[in-house]
Amino acid sequence: MKREILCTISALPYRQPIPVYGFCFGSGDKTLAVMGAIRGDEFQQMYTAARLIQRLEKLERDGALSAGILVVPCMAQFSMNVSRRFWPLDNTDINRMFPGYADGETTQRLAHRIFQALQGYQWGIHLTSFYLSGDFVPHVRIMETGFQKDDAGLDFGLPYLVIRSPHPYDTVTLNYNWQIWGTNTFSLYTRATRDIEPESAEVAVESILRFLHRYGLSSQEVPAGCKTVCVNEGQMVAIRSSSAGILLPQKRPGDKVAAGEMVASILDPYTAKPCEEIQSPVDGIIFFFRHAQILSERTIVCRIIPQNNS
Repeated sequence: MKREILCTISALPYRQPIPVYGFCFGSGDKTLAVMGAIRGDEFQQMYTAARLIQRLEKLERDGALSAGILVVPCMAQFSMNVSRRFWPLDNTDINRMFPGYADGETTQRLAHRIFQALQGYQWGIHLTSFYLSGDFVPHVRIMETGFQKDDAGLDFGLPYLVIRSPHPYDTVTLNYNWQIWGTNTFSLYTRATRDIEPESAEVAVESILRFLHRYGLSSQEVPAGCKTVCVNEGQMVAIRSSSAGILLPQKRPGDKVAAGEMVASILDPYTAKPCEEIQSPVDGIIFFFRHAQILSERTIVCRIIPQNNS
């Protein structure tokens, strides 16, 4: 393993410059790059990348790696230090700044530097979080850019492969631009973001090692994993609240629900009396559940994969 500084984040005049480290394994062609936390609340993503580094270091010592691999556990140290999800100085999202601009604003320059370090790899994996705060069923996601290889997403052995048709704001994300610039890219979601969940982190690490073995990049065999169900994101059912108030979930991601079954309730914040019982309109699987104590009206509470897709 070789640890090197990929770039340095200047936070002057607030604090000293912050290095962004990359951990390199194996030798030969650039085969796989893994990007961890870009945002300041992605503790689970940083932890997952760190766990992957541990496993890859052992595989390299055992002579089981046959590919050039780069893992970047975090480029969000400054945001993490001050407990902010986005860049603290102007509240911008670095994952909406790709491919970056060398002479642009601070976050554009940061995106440019990290994107340059990630260029030229055959495969790319982004350990990322959703724009809504919440918990997921672990899954791999592919953006429909016209350059994607959908079938390769099945080789992670995760419960779901989600195909996403890009919206305009997706065109400035790492996933989209990585694909456009010639890297076969996947976004990998674990169950949590702000909370450390060792179990789901291990699921993600095992899925990456499974992928490496499937393509002959590692000689260590990994258990087969799940039979992956392919789902188009547009087919999911989003349930929104009709009332504002305190959210009390009754279900978790991965739970089965029947049509008419209660998935959450909303309480009046002043009296704790029920304002609304939120029921599932379909039979299916809870895929995403909002992580919030207080909700506004018309807010997405959860997303469900209908039974015919589960």
